Amino acid sequence: MSKQRYPEEFKTEAVRQITERGHKVADVSARFGVSQHSLYQWVKARQGPPRPRQVQRSQVDELRRLKSELKRVTEERDILKRKGHSVLCQAARVRYAFIKRHGYEHRVTAARAKTRSRAA
Repeated sequence: MSKQRYPEEFKTEAVRQITERGHKVADVSARFGVSQHSLYQWVKARQGPPRPRQVQRSQVDELRRLKSELKRVTEERDILKRKGHSVLCQAARVRYAFIKRHGYEHRVTAARAKTRSRAA
């Protein structure tokens, strides 16, 4: 058995031929002059699980997004439940007056909330 070393670009192209272009391992092996066993090892190495750091980062991002969404939905529920339940049935001017009175407590639009959070 020879312990020949192949450059990473070579390995990447061979794996790409198999995974992306759909060529058979035997065909790629014959064209590139590499054993099928080596090709299977390269494919397996490149299809391994994502690095733990990337997984952790995506989980942190997802958690941050979910917390933000929970905060927004809870705020919307509380506005309607505690303060706005009787206002919704009244005239438009009464509803707008309610929004103006309570605008300092609760965000009115998503754009305003982003501006407010940057300023804080």
